[in-house]
Amino acid sequence: MSVATQLAGADPAQWPVAPGWQPVVDEFFAGSAGQRLLAFLQQRLDARAVIFPPQPLRALELTPPESVRIVILGQDPYHGRGQAEGLAFSVAPGVALPPSLRNIFKELQRDLGVSPPPFPDPGGSLVKWARHGVLLLNTCLTVEEGQPASHSGRGWEVLTDAVIRHVAQGEHPVMFMLWGSHAQSKRALIDAGRHKILVANHPSPLSALRPPIPFIGCGHFGQARAWRDSQPSATS
Repeated sequence: MSVATQLAGADPAQWPVAPGWQPVVDEFFAGSAGQRLLAFLQQRLDARAVIFPPQPLRALELTPPESVRIVILGQDPYHGRGQAEGLAFSVAPGVALPPSLRNIFKELQRDLGVSPPPFPDPGGSLVKWARHGVLLLNTCLTVEEGQPASHSGRGWEVLTDAVIRHVAQGEHPVMFMLWGSHAQSKRALIDAGRHKILVANHPSPLSALRPPIPFIGCGHFGQARAWRDSQPSATS
């Protein structure tokens, strides 16, 4: 059986999410911003645009709100065929690692001594992270083939801002990793008094080694482990 790699339709009923996210998602799609977004997606599909990923809300399916302990915020999905799978920075097993993901694994190894995962399986798949409380959220959740940021400003940000607020208003403290200026622009949605916020440059090769806070050497993974272990409700 072949695995879908692109969006087949503009129907949120086909995009499952964990029950705890359903009220947030339903409110968005019932509103004007959600309706405009769906109309735009249908228009682009009717024009035979190739849109990724096949399941835009997969991060909300794999990581229920009550399970979120860490949020890693990206910008928009990978725009190469077969790359985007609905989780920020993640690609399906067997897919060549994009440069940003290679740098994430490089920093993980530098910081914690964790070797990159075996290729092809799991390769660049971060599904295990998502199932263990890491919300891998892009601020825009669809993109057209070969056209980065092509769906930015079309309405997804209204939903993902609501998701960030929902996490920030939850019962337990959460660590937010904001990589790059776009992710850092969401800082105002997060109560820094309750949550831990880490910032660094984006892991893209264009910025990973540059000032003001190079991603390589930022130490976020070690800080995340120490912070997690310090939490009263820390679980393995």
